[in-house]
Amino acid sequence: MRNPGFDRSLCPVARTVERVGDPWSLMILRDAMHGLSRFDQFRISLGIAPNILADRLDRLVAAGLLERRRYSQRPPRDEYVLTEMGRDFRPVLLAIMAFGNRHFAKEGMASQLVDAATGVPAEPVLVDARTGRSVDGPGFRLAAGPAADDQVRARMAFADGMTGA
Repeated sequence: MRNPGFDRSLCPVARTVERVGDPWSLMILRDAMHGLSRFDQFRISLGIAPNILADRLDRLVAAGLLERRRYSQRPPRDEYVLTEMGRDFRPVLLAIMAFGNRHFAKEGMASQLVDAATGVPAEPVLVDARTGRSVDGPGFRLAAGPAADDQVRARMAFADGMTGA
């Protein structure tokens, strides 16, 4: 399942997918954001085999998205809570949810983001924190960052050539 090339890649998408890219990990993070924290809660919510759940929880802990906390000594039992990094992943899950509702919910939305005060459905968008402008448009493009190597710079140059930037 792990692709060592992804972890060595400088690409932030590859590095993130390496840690959270399988469906079970995403669903565990979704449930953790809903407040679930115990092994049996995740197992029942997801209908996941215990060995697969244990593996994914271990991976999410190792990746720094979840923290394992002991809540019972006898018998030994742990809970899994979101770390700061895990909480930072919430907008990503909201974007995935919005995308799924827009493109795959043919029967209608099973869940949606709403304004807590009014109950009015929200439409999540990704905006630049500095300007407040939506980043999904012609005013923004991908560029090589300070740590980019020759391969990343070549990919960015190729993409710029394709878009005419």
